Amino acid sequence: MIYVPVIYEKSPFFCIFLDAVRDSNYNQDMENQMKKRSISARVVVTVLVSAVALLAAAIHYYDGKNQGGTVRKYTGFFNSTGNQLDADNKVKALIAEKTGAECDESWLEGNFDDAIKSCIADESYPDFISGGQELYEAGALIPIDEYWDDYPNIRSYLTDAEWDTLRMKDGHIYWIPQFGVSGGNRQDTIHNGEAFWMQTRVLKWAGYPEVTTLDQYFDLLEEYQKAHPLMEDGVTSNIPYTILCDDWKYFCLENAPQFLDGYPNDGCCIVDPESHKVTDYNTTATAKSYFRKLNEEYQKGIIDPESFTETYDEYISKLSTGAVLGMVDQWWDFHYNIVEAYGKQNLAAQGCNYVPLPVTLKEGVRSQWHTSIQNEIDVGNGISVTVSCRDVKGALQFINDLLDPQIQTLRFWGIQGTDYSVDKDGKYYLTDAQRREHDNDGYAISEFCTYAYFPRKEGILPDGINAYEPEYQPEEFYRSLPQDVKECFAAYGCKTYVDMLGDNPSPGAWYPMYSYASLLTDSSQEGRIWNQMAEIKHQWLPRTVMSGNFEDTWKQYMEAYAACRPDVFINAAQREVDSRIRRSRQK
Repeated sequence: MIYVPVIYEKSPFFCIFLDAVRDSNYNQDMENQMKKRSISARVVVTVLVSAVALLAAAIHYYDGKNQGGTVRKYTGFFNSTGNQLDADNKVKALIAEKTGAECDESWLEGNFDDAIKSCIADESYPDFISGGQELYEAGALIPIDEYWDDYPNIRSYLTDAEWDTLRMKDGHIYWIPQFGVSGGNRQDTIHNGEAFWMQTRVLKWAGYPEVTTLDQYFDLLEEYQKAHPLMEDGVTSNIPYTILCDDWKYFCLENAPQFLDGYPNDGCCIVDPESHKVTDYNTTATAKSYFRKLNEEYQKGIIDPESFTETYDEYISKLSTGAVLGMVDQWWDFHYNIVEAYGKQNLAAQGCNYVPLPVTLKEGVRSQWHTSIQNEIDVGNGISVTVSCRDVKGALQFINDLLDPQIQTLRFWGIQGTDYSVDKDGKYYLTDAQRREHDNDGYAISEFCTYAYFPRKEGILPDGINAYEPEYQPEEFYRSLPQDVKECFAAYGCKTYVDMLGDNPSPGAWYPMYSYASLLTDSSQEGRIWNQMAEIKHQWLPRTVMSGNFEDTWKQYMEAYAACRPDVFINAAQREVDSRIRRSRQK
């Protein structure tokens, strides 16, 4: 699964479908790409409550001019949720002043696939979009590599070998990965990915024990819940364990078996690092043991009975109370959305912050929950410029400018003297007041503009001193840690979240395989089967957890799963692994 960061942008809740009349200033570089479209002047304004509305809200008419110093305005639609920025956001205005451009970003509510299908049918797109296979097949994206020689920050963003992994069948590149690209000397401090998380109060109460197996994890939750059924207020009931299953985020339920067997996040399969054989983690003995364990814990009342019906917003609201003792999730998916609520309620004082634990099924299995993030560039999707963009060169210039180190400092640190400070040695840091503002959502929407789904470098800035982002600046990272987390780290002899799990290099040239699965569509047999596999797991896995007869329900699930022929997908994944290894040896 892809890793993504905190976002502070969101679209207004309306939609405009617009195809504009060509004019004499229409950019010549788009002429050939737009010939197939019939252009008419029509505007339909409607109010909707779906992802289709949000996507359409991103579509606009732009004449490609920047006369008199006016700011070029672009639109974008991205496959994630976010918050709408204030109209007078300070950093956004400053970036626009320096680059001559800005983007009105729209964020997902509902189903991304439905939004994309509607957009393809209407042949209308925003300027920027979360690009992928379906949009490529629809002819909706421009080939970035035909332009990039004029944009050095884009061209040098990846190595030639890395860019080659993004080439489609026609030899061109249509999207730019936004995450995991190192600017050098990156030090992972947070574990941005998936893990079994547990609150520090549970570990402290037990004397900070070693928790390395699934049984140990749930035994400790059971023991703590028995001793402390309520939070400190004496009213709020603790929830030992909850599971997020809403839409595509059901990875919190379904893909733990790969990690429990000691494999990293290939996301769609297991790949043996020695033999390179691909295995379906859904059908392993470990998968059955894991879901049997969840079933047992559900019957004991340890697992939240609302797990399989609550929405993502309800899940975040529940976590924000501090009552949930543990869960499986990815850091980016929960942390940034609860940090402000935690601060307002002083939940760190109660030990409600989460730390990751290196849980596997059995003793002696090496944990690979964390793999150095620079080894996880997702080539299956990224930011694209669409054929509806009337100013392709300007749009690419905007991306190029956002990758400038000074602009990236604005994006993630903010304004010097206001949002961050600099010591006598040139080291960036946050005062206590600045740190509180960074964690304040209200301040963030008026002050910060990260352009989070545009490309960014990670690691150390060209000054050789400072990290591109505060959370990867080791000193700043540690100073910003809540006290309960600091105490927990000290008890385990750790300095970072990554230390709690252990760091791992890339297992091989095929990694990560989720970038392959994300390219699949219904245009191929393996793509159709991949989608069917997901549908069956959505349907059956909650049943296996809640069932009063696990063995019978598991048998029915395996029969339904086998009927969709997952072996076709696994065989295709094997061919992809072999191909990636072969290509790596040719370089």
